[in-house]
Amino acid sequence: MLTLPRIESLFASHGTAYYGGEAISQTAHALQCAHLAEQAGEPEPLIVAALLHDVGHLMLAESSTTDMRHQEAAADALAELFGPGVTEPIRLHVAAKRYLCAVDASYFGTLSPASVHSLALQGGPYDAAQGAAFAAGPHADAAVRLRRYDDLAKVVDLPTPPLAHYLDMAARCARPAA
Repeated sequence: MLTLPRIESLFASHGTAYYGGEAISQTAHALQCAHLAEQAGEPEPLIVAALLHDVGHLMLAESSTTDMRHQEAAADALAELFGPGVTEPIRLHVAAKRYLCAVDASYFGTLSPASVHSLALQGGPYDAAQGAAFAAGPHADAAVRLRRYDDLAKVVDLPTPPLAHYLDMAARCARPAA
């Protein structure tokens, strides 16, 4: 289980590493993603999901695991701290990329080379049946919106609010017992 202090520690310890072949750090990517969601007027749980969608990469950096299922690792570790409004868009953000590639002919062309590479490792675009099953899920729309912020959150030196701003928001979204 992750706690807010542990999340902050993960960003401090591993957030300076470059984000998956992109020219920005893990932390810069997370902050940009959350900032884009906040600017779009998304509800706080989705903004927090945008911030934490790749925290699985930070967790896996500590274990030297190369498993490409960072979304599952993150969602599972965050499940005691947050409800499904945060965890399920995180769990589904890779599936959302596969879905968008299947249903939007122009989407694939917007992906960075690193994202195209990871798409292949993640199973490639969905087929029609997989896409329909994804779209029917209760958190599909939120996951697609998160995915679009994720794709845009790769701008070098883009100013954003600090991590503390979003951790305060995460504290408001946390389950009461957390």
